[in-house]
Amino acid sequence: MTVFLTEIAELRLRTFLQGSAKGENPTQRGVRVSVTDGGCSGYQYALDITSEPKPDDVLQEGRVRVYIDRQSAPLLDGVLINYVEGLTQSGFKFSNPNATESCGCGQSFKAGDCSPAGVPCS
Repeated sequence: MTVFLTEIAELRLRTFLQGSAKGENPTQRGVRVSVTDGGCSGYQYALDITSEPKPDDVLQEGRVRVYIDRQSAPLLDGVLINYVEGLTQSGFKFSNPNATESCGCGQSFKAGDCSPAGVPCS
């Protein structure tokens, strides 16, 4: 299970985490990544700053700690997180090279196998 950060995304997140610590426990500070929805336009991802990961989160160690929502983990494997200046929201862009646009089980977007339990529906 691996989520990839581009060099610029890693630098941006590390800088933000260090600058916003304000006395919190720095040993657990990181980002939590999850899939929030899926459907015809693909998956929608969430990236949140956290200093208190959930008990069932999967930890990915690196220069930035990445906590991965266990339920989302199969859909996040191989996701690339990039930072793009000028985007109107947070600036972070997600791409999933393992996702395809068709699925025989009725959904229009999938990653990994095509079992109905593994594919979020919109």
